[in-house]
Amino acid sequence: MKKIFTLCTILLVIAMAAKITTAQTKERKDVADKYKWDNSIIYKNVDEWNKDKETILAQIETLSSFQGKMGKNAELFYTTLRIYFDIYKLFYKLSDYAFRVADEDLRINANQSLNQISTTIGTKLGEAASFINPEILSIDAEKIRKFFDEKKELSEFKFYINDILRLRPHTLTAREEEILASAGLITSTPTEVHSIFDNAERPNATVKLSSGVKIELNAANYNKYRTAKNRKDRELVMKAMFENYKKFQNTMGANLAGKLRADHFYAKNRKYETVLKSSLNTNNIPVSVYENLINQINKNLPTLHRFLKLKAKMLGVDKLYYYDLYTPLVKSVEFKYSVEEGQKLLLDALKPLGEEYVSTVKKSFDEKWIDYIPTTGKRSGAYSSGAQYDLHPYILMNWTDDYESVSTLAHELGHTMHSYYSNKNQHFVDAQYATFVAEIASTLNENLLNNYMLNKVKKDEEKLYLLGSYLDLLRTTIFRQTSFAEFELEIHKRIENSEPLTGEDMSKIYYGIVKKYYGHDNAACVVGDYIAYEWAYIPHYVNYTYYVYQYSTSLIYATAFAEKIINEGQPAVDKFYNILKGGSSAYPIDLIKKAGLDPLSSEAFDLTMAKMNKVMDQIEDILKKKKK
Repeated sequence: MKKIFTLCTILLVIAMAAKITTAQTKERKDVADKYKWDNSIIYKNVDEWNKDKETILAQIETLSSFQGKMGKNAELFYTTLRIYFDIYKLFYKLSDYAFRVADEDLRINANQSLNQISTTIGTKLGEAASFINPEILSIDAEKIRKFFDEKKELSEFKFYINDILRLRPHTLTAREEEILASAGLITSTPTEVHSIFDNAERPNATVKLSSGVKIELNAANYNKYRTAKNRKDRELVMKAMFENYKKFQNTMGANLAGKLRADHFYAKNRKYETVLKSSLNTNNIPVSVYENLINQINKNLPTLHRFLKLKAKMLGVDKLYYYDLYTPLVKSVEFKYSVEEGQKLLLDALKPLGEEYVSTVKKSFDEKWIDYIPTTGKRSGAYSSGAQYDLHPYILMNWTDDYESVSTLAHELGHTMHSYYSNKNQHFVDAQYATFVAEIASTLNENLLNNYMLNKVKKDEEKLYLLGSYLDLLRTTIFRQTSFAEFELEIHKRIENSEPLTGEDMSKIYYGIVKKYYGHDNAACVVGDYIAYEWAYIPHYVNYTYYVYQYSTSLIYATAFAEKIINEGQPAVDKFYNILKGGSSAYPIDLIKKAGLDPLSSEAFDLTMAKMNKVMDQIEDILKKKKK
């Protein structure tokens, strides 16, 4: 099934996306076992892994033999689904083990081979199972209902089948589906063109900093020097970066417009009125959720403007400019934590989620679910892998004895607890969860950690660092990502309404939105005219379709849930378990409603903005105290 295979593919891509850690000198063999995950409970050796590999390959052949038979009777309908999901469950075990063993040391070719073999098997399985959706849709809905009456065991697959049937009006004939699939060879071109041009062929601007040093503004240098201490340097770097994009705005605009037309092509041919409806309908998310996000954030722009004025005050400038946005509010504070100290801190910080949750987190520490220490050849970054259904999730970390390590572990533990409880409470078919809810549990943990730290630290500098970092997170994740979402909606509308859309048009639309968000006209933040070309710097528009809004909604819902848990206690925790345990047993919107929030109301936004204003109140109180 596409849903299952896509999720597994995403999981593998996440693991492969990070770079290899090469700067570490410690070898894996020198790390104590208590700091390493235990893979032996899955497979004791490669021979056991190979046995499951052969089993899967044989089962794939068996699955193929059921093509064309699903509609004959309830027994064959059930057996096909049973075999299909049983294969996928075993494949998840196989592939999960392979990519984690490979990530332990990317220099070991034998382990990389396991990873490549599992990826190839996944492709074969996807090809063999491609008949299932069209075949289900070819069966009359009434006949399927009778199958469920005749074969009670089919109830396990009820949500899965109903979701396929829900999309029947937007599913085409087999030949039409084949044509649309073939079109992907053409419609993927804008993404490829953007990647090649922006990363390799676009000339980078060069600037001379106040120190006399000349730098080329590639992506890494731009990110580094836009936070320079010297304000003139910040302005120089940002202005040069985006004025360089201005030179290519029409080329990059034409390319992005081509991607938007491809989106419209698919949506129109699948009988959707708009690309937004097509994109959100995958998880049955109402368009009103997207519209509500934009409307609520626009309504709460005064809160952002208050933050911008506070930032100007803390930076000691009369007027804030857009190039000041990435400058930290306060200097960084050094917190040091060993793995054990970080574990203890998190067990205390997550207590608001209840004894059951904390005891499960402790189990992850005690039973070696986590690989902590950076070693030579190990995959860098961090991730949580919840594909292993019958045992438990795993976490890859690269611990550096700092607060960022603790915060990262809190985040990954949110994903891990989400996967653990969903796997424990749902059949395999419903255990995976949608992107729309995926970041809620992880971000909620970060909120609780931040709250705990603020109550624990004593020094004003430490509190200001935590509060300032939190405000910057809200600014970049909620307001900035929503402004991206609004821009994306506007440019899609132009295409859908058959209106002209050039790079210059895109720049005008983008500039107007940014000025509105950052209060250019009411002196909250001056937005230079070169910011009009920033859209060309952001790859999400050409790489994804209506994706970035989920960054905003996830943090908003997570902040609201954290506030409800702090204020209401165990009743709010009990409701939140509807998300943790829910997997994909219901649509994301329904899971959030069961957890105690209505995504179509203002409640989550009201709670989040109240929290943001409370943080600013705390900062202002500390600043007043320091003045005395």
